[in-house]
Amino acid sequence: MHSLDSIAFFINETKAGAPELADFLVDLARGLCREVRVSSKYPVEAGLLDGISACCVIGGDGTLLSIAKECSERKVPVIGINRGSLGFLTTFSSSEASAQFSKVVGGEYCVSRRTMLQASTRDRQALALNDVVIKEIHSGEMVNLEVCNEDGRITDFLCDGIIFSTPTGSTAYNLSAGGPLIQPEAKVMALTPICPHTLSNRSIIFDAGTRLRVKDVSKSKTLQVLLDGRENLSVDSGGEILIQLAPNRLTLIHQSNFKHFDVVRKKLKWSGSHKNRD
Repeated sequence: MHSLDSIAFFINETKAGAPELADFLVDLARGLCREVRVSSKYPVEAGLLDGISACCVIGGDGTLLSIAKECSERKVPVIGINRGSLGFLTTFSSSEASAQFSKVVGGEYCVSRRTMLQASTRDRQALALNDVVIKEIHSGEMVNLEVCNEDGRITDFLCDGIIFSTPTGSTAYNLSAGGPLIQPEAKVMALTPICPHTLSNRSIIFDAGTRLRVKDVSKSKTLQVLLDGRENLSVDSGGEILIQLAPNRLTLIHQSNFKHFDVVRKKLKWSGSHKNRD
């Protein structure tokens, strides 16, 4: 892989140990790189990522999600260092980052290019790395959501909402709602209803070219669209939401020996057997 001659650090200083780790890695980077930029401000400062080889995020998965859109738009790879809890996206531990950072800067790493979702309403458009969630905006009441593709109506769901997930987000809300695990670099999206009021509703996997339209069949609800649990698009009664894979992809930088399902087994304590295996 290419060496990284310029790095922007994006630090969540509310995470325990993040400022101290950042100080160490920034000092190290200044001895290795042509240019180093540092920020803990959100939203992302203008120009922070311009012309940069990589962005080093120190925090948790939520910290990485908060800068994913900007990094994907500028085609800046992300090094995620975990100071949060699970760390599915921020795959470097503090000790791994401290021990391997110089090697990573020198080009010893592997990359994973992750699909993103694009959600559009009548006058707004936004991106998500994990998921797009559609719910009723005020009371959390059940909604009757109709989903259509280019060929017409697929079906409608009487449910608490719908999760549209990328492969990256398949281990997040989608998994909690009973959705499938998806290989992270697959160019697909999953639809998983939230608490559907029927035994027959299950997740559906759509390929890269699919454009889905979602609307409230009853036309009596006000819908909200949450992107990675943050950005909120509101939809007027009777309005539609368009969901599709985004043209953007996000590149994640991992340890050179990184294996996705090793992380899944470790983080989720996942095993099909009661027997311990070496």
